[in-house]
Amino acid sequence: MTLAKRVLLDETAPNRSTGIVNGESSNILNWDDVRFRWAYPKYKKMLGNFWTPFEINMSQDIRQFPELSQDERESFLKIIGLLALLDSVQTDFAGKVADYLTDSSLSALMIILAQQEVIHNHSYSYVLSSLVSDAEQKKVFDYWRTEESLKSRNRFVVSGYQAFAEQPTVEGLLDAVIYDVILEGLFFYSGFAYFYHLARHQKMVATSTMINYINRDEQLHVDLFVKIYQTLLDEHPHLDTAEQRAKVTATFREAAELEIDWAYEVIGSKIEGLDVDDVEEYIRFMANVRCNQLGAEKPYPQVRQNPLRWIKAYEEVDLGKTDFFEQKSRQYVKVNVADNGFDEL
Repeated sequence: MTLAKRVLLDETAPNRSTGIVNGESSNILNWDDVRFRWAYPKYKKMLGNFWTPFEINMSQDIRQFPELSQDERESFLKIIGLLALLDSVQTDFAGKVADYLTDSSLSALMIILAQQEVIHNHSYSYVLSSLVSDAEQKKVFDYWRTEESLKSRNRFVVSGYQAFAEQPTVEGLLDAVIYDVILEGLFFYSGFAYFYHLARHQKMVATSTMINYINRDEQLHVDLFVKIYQTLLDEHPHLDTAEQRAKVTATFREAAELEIDWAYEVIGSKIEGLDVDDVEEYIRFMANVRCNQLGAEKPYPQVRQNPLRWIKAYEEVDLGKTDFFEQKSRQYVKVNVADNGFDEL
């Protein structure tokens, strides 16, 4: 089914939309009169996560970065390069999805999501400008052109997005959401593990603080797209098929193997204290978690526990009291990832 773009203003339609896509809506946003009751709580949570890179004091990281091993520095920069690429793509994708959501509250959430992705990209520039030369920063932001392992991952995600962008249909949007959950809920996670490993050893704590904020944002983004996916299936039940669920599982299996290949490149046996075999199992565990959220079979049913249980302490820091490693006092909303089964499946 081809999707029609949301109109700028429809004088004959109700303010409360009649459908998530191809519905009628005036496009006037009244948060007290929206179709989807879950939209406003997500709006409040996304606002509660607001932060900017300027708030992070990089002075300690500036002193520590030259003291890292050559392998640690190389992995640090490669992972930053990957994250910059993914969040750049995600900023644009959010806008493309917003165009076809015929509900003003959901299009508003997409705009906030895109703004948060811009902040994420700014954070990578902020970190790099603090640690390396301008020439090195530009090199990192060009890794997606030069690193073969990055090219295959990038093509994988972009192909899923591009198909929807070129021919927007309900089926295409469902598929694009699968790739979105991969991008925001799987392809970041070996990188997150690396930065949390450094923080665990009191290295590059300021950067890890920023990664923690990004991690919280991405969890909310995953939850939002999962809701959109579920609602699309609710409103188009003929698409909720065994074939669709099998597609989710197969796509996540392929994505997990790409992420594992990346983990062996940036972590491998060269990062002391971080076992790449555990990271591999962690990626498979996360693929199971995401498929479970999308209502599909787990691609790795034999993997039932998170092998990096120590990561939970970093993912669930209570930022309503103090920030990551108690660097500064702020009021933030805690994202409770335990509700998504991060320890047991």
